[in-house]
Amino acid sequence: MATVTATRPDRVTRPKKAADRGPSLRGSNRPNWFGGLLSYVWLLIVLVPIYWIIITSFKAQSDYFTTNPMAPPSAPTLANYALVVESDFPRYFLNSVLVTVGAIVPAVLISFLAAFAIVRGSGWVLKGINSLLLMGLAIPLQATIIPVYLIIIRLGLYDTLWAIILPSIAFAIPLSVLVLSNFIRDVPRELFESMRTDGASDWQTLWHLAFPLTRPALVTVTIYNGLGIWNGFLLPLVLTQSPEKRLITLGLWTFQGQYSVNVPAILASVVMVSLPVIALSVIGRRQLMSGLTAGFSK
Repeated sequence: MATVTATRPDRVTRPKKAADRGPSLRGSNRPNWFGGLLSYVWLLIVLVPIYWIIITSFKAQSDYFTTNPMAPPSAPTLANYALVVESDFPRYFLNSVLVTVGAIVPAVLISFLAAFAIVRGSGWVLKGINSLLLMGLAIPLQATIIPVYLIIIRLGLYDTLWAIILPSIAFAIPLSVLVLSNFIRDVPRELFESMRTDGASDWQTLWHLAFPLTRPALVTVTIYNGLGIWNGFLLPLVLTQSPEKRLITLGLWTFQGQYSVNVPAILASVVMVSLPVIALSVIGRRQLMSGLTAGFSK
């Protein structure tokens, strides 16, 4: 009589739990309370000044010195914003827009062309230009303000918007070339060789291949340099004099008297100045993050 061995159908091999797989996965899902606490502390540090700026901009100047600084206004008013608009704010805003756009567009274009030539070209001349541009990153603006002032005087551009635009272009190029050149190096060389095989010229390769693929890096350098020029204070202070050529950063001085400072009006102008910057950052935040990370992936 043959012996038949029966197998129990309920004995199914079950996958091991995460706790049984090894000590490396233990505690991987454990919440990081310390890191979360620090993030909330940092969020509080960032939000408190923003909250104070916004609520103070809606307070009257007399209430600012008599009420709790962190308390919301009992009688909100738009008088500070009206005062800012009446104090040549539109002219200062337009001057800042002209300077920012007039400096960013040629700076990004020149940097893009230079980065493409440095990456795709060869020879000691291009290597020397790249080294010279990298040396520009080590020179702060404060160290060159006197030579820049003398050059602007010799060119006859003092107290004009060109006196701010031209130096802003020069100081925006080194970092832009660094970011764009690192980003172009990440583009596979096979794509360039394929277009060269199809008969494309260098200009066609530049605009039909390199330009679309480096769009995140272009947005990155545009936003970064745009913020620096928009918030710039030293160049407008030294290279301009007349009220008609003031930028928006110098326009804040309008609310500072000899013996008093209109703090609510200044903060109202700060809110109005920050709105374009916040809008630009929100619109290009994805491109900004991808450009900051992908350009240095190697």
